[in-house]
Amino acid sequence: MRLIVGLGNPGQRYARNRHNIGFMGVDEIARVHRASPFRRRFQGEAAEVVLGSERAILLKPQTFMNESGRAVAEAQRFYKIALADVIVLHDELDLPPAKLRVKLGGGNAGHNGLRSITAQCGNDYRRVRLGIGHPGDKALVHAYVLNDFAKAEEPWVEDLCRAVADHAALLAAGDDPGFQNKVHLAMAGRGWDEVKTPSEAGKAKGRAAP
Repeated sequence: MRLIVGLGNPGQRYARNRHNIGFMGVDEIARVHRASPFRRRFQGEAAEVVLGSERAILLKPQTFMNESGRAVAEAQRFYKIALADVIVLHDELDLPPAKLRVKLGGGNAGHNGLRSITAQCGNDYRRVRLGIGHPGDKALVHAYVLNDFAKAEEPWVEDLCRAVADHAALLAAGDDPGFQNKVHLAMAGRGWDEVKTPSEAGKAKGRAAP
């Protein structure tokens, strides 16, 4: 069994924030694969789903980002799931928008949700890094991740979440390279080879102005 966790903050106020793309990805997996309804469990919302030949628990912690590890640890203990079978979907500032990378363990890069999970569970879980780009200045990061995706970003966000869902069986089976490659090809096929952050797009538009 796998535990697939999406990171985000609970409530409508945060629902479309860049920081909540992990929730969005898990919601799309649930929709595409007809998961059971989400219900309150493990200090979060949990649903059961079958991905290919693997059973999985989908979890959206409702503890707010900084305490995500409490919900993950509770679900992991209940189902006796090995840490290597815990998969966390999260926003990644250090990847360009619409890009995805999968890795096992590693640093938390200042991400409070990952830091909490590492503190509660250990570090050697799998991370699905969903690129949202960087605002260009460290001082702008907090506001950037807690703001909604811009209208112009919504199409690639929807396509990335759909590609994750479409190929989630590969992820559940442990074929991280195959999963990553399929998502990359799906995004390239939809024209998302190179996506700019809103600030980059604004600068480019300014340079192009007469």
